[in-house]
Parts: sequence; structure tokens; C-alpha cells
Amino acid sequence: MYIMHRTQLYLDEHLWNALHARAKSGKTSISELVRVAVRDRYMGKRDEQAKAMQEFVGIRKSRSEAVDAVEYIRSLRRGDRLERLSQE
Repeated sequence: MYIMHRTQLYLDEHLWNALHARAKSGKTSISELVRVAVRDRYMGKRDEQAKAMQEFVGIRKSRSEAVDAVEYIRSLRRGDRLERLSQE
């Protein structure tokens, strides 16, 4: 269910004219322009965070086995990466 609340704004003439012109050229309403601006200003970060979390969920699904971080670091230290880096 989607609930809308009605509100009243007081806009000076310059702002009203700018919004009216933008709404007319974009074939939308002043109300929609205000909703988009408010959403971008006050909810933008929350929406970005939610999107990032949704993208992150399941990122490791394709990995069949759990990796032991300590053992992984030890294997890197046992490797020859330092020798390879010094040769470059």
C-alpha cells in the first residue's frame, strides 16, 4: 500500500517560476519535482546504502568452500611474492 500525504509549501515567485518552467519542459508536475528533490536530498544515502547491501548479499555464493583467513595469510607469507617483486 502506498500512502501519500498532502502538504503546503510557500515558494517565492522566482522559485515558483523556475519549478513551473522545469515541470512544463519535463512534462511532469511541480509536486513530482519537489518529491524527487526531497528524496535525493534526504533519502539518497539511505537508498544507496540499501542498494549496495542488496548487491553485496550472496556475493560469495559461488564459492564452494570457506576460506580460513589465517591460513590464507600464512600461505602468502610462505610464497615467493617478495622474490618476484624484487626482480621487477
